[in-house]
Amino acid sequence: MTVGHGDDINAVGGSVRHIPVLLGEVLEALAPAEGDIIIDGTFGAGGYTKAILAAGASVVAIDRDPDAIAAGRDLEARSGGRLRLVQAPFSTLDEHVESADGVVLDIGVSSMQLDQAERGFSFRNDGPLDMRMAQAGLSAADVVNSFKPGDLARIFGFLGEERHAGRIARMIEARREKRPFERTLELADAIETHIGRAPKDKIHPATRVFQALRIFVNDELGELAKALFAAERALKPGGRLVVVTFHSLEDRIVKRFIADRADVMTGSRHMPEAQARTATFRKAGGGVTAGDAEIAANPRARSARLRAAIRTEAPARSGDFSIFGLPKLPGIDRPGER
Repeated sequence: MTVGHGDDINAVGGSVRHIPVLLGEVLEALAPAEGDIIIDGTFGAGGYTKAILAAGASVVAIDRDPDAIAAGRDLEARSGGRLRLVQAPFSTLDEHVESADGVVLDIGVSSMQLDQAERGFSFRNDGPLDMRMAQAGLSAADVVNSFKPGDLARIFGFLGEERHAGRIARMIEARREKRPFERTLELADAIETHIGRAPKDKIHPATRVFQALRIFVNDELGELAKALFAAERALKPGGRLVVVTFHSLEDRIVKRFIADRADVMTGSRHMPEAQARTATFRKAGGGVTAGDAEIAANPRARSARLRAAIRTEAPARSGDFSIFGLPKLPGIDRPGER
């Protein structure tokens, strides 16, 4: 097997320098000021946190990756008490701050994780088939080697939007009977051999499967949905929610949440008074994308989209997953999806 596959760095990785995406737009939407408490729910390499600290605000930065927390300890020590790092899923952000002036979320895998072959997020370099952001729980190898072909096809088809999902799942079932998949390049090479690759193809045939496995292993869509409900509970009136996504499924969740929370329903002869509700957020502009200059400097920004909303004085509502239309996939237990 060879290294150096030409995979899409926006989806499954490559060696890229960490550059915060849409940083100027994030700061404009978040409007951090001296004395504010901002939750950075996806600390990563600390790009947003550093800029927020520079604006004079204090930050509670959350990341479930122990490596990210360890790498940020020096910044925490130099912050003069204005930065507190928390190792936890960002879906629990309201458990770490009682009242926040802002919440920022940068959804997806970080360049730091992609650059480490031993984490198994990318097939640009060979590594164990892992992909676990928290470095615990079900790994990508566990999924590939033990899930039924029908379940694999659903994962690849929905989370990766892979049109050959069924073919790839059946190939995996046949191959793993001889020897389980353990390495990233084993799986990538098997998919490329089975599906083929035309000269005009811009991305490697395994890209969407790796994306789907990463999203599934880390329950990224479920975590995002829970984090939005948590932000609603944590933000004070006037507090700002800012979310940057890199995938259409993620953006759809954020868009639906803001639309649902900004919608005001009132009682009428068609709707009992008991169902009346007030908006918990005000929409703050539409989806913001990166300009040509940023995309040229940072290709990861090509697929980025920012959405923002401002918290009202209305009490938080209960978290209802039905507004997102999330699928029931095997192996993931989400509250509200019984």
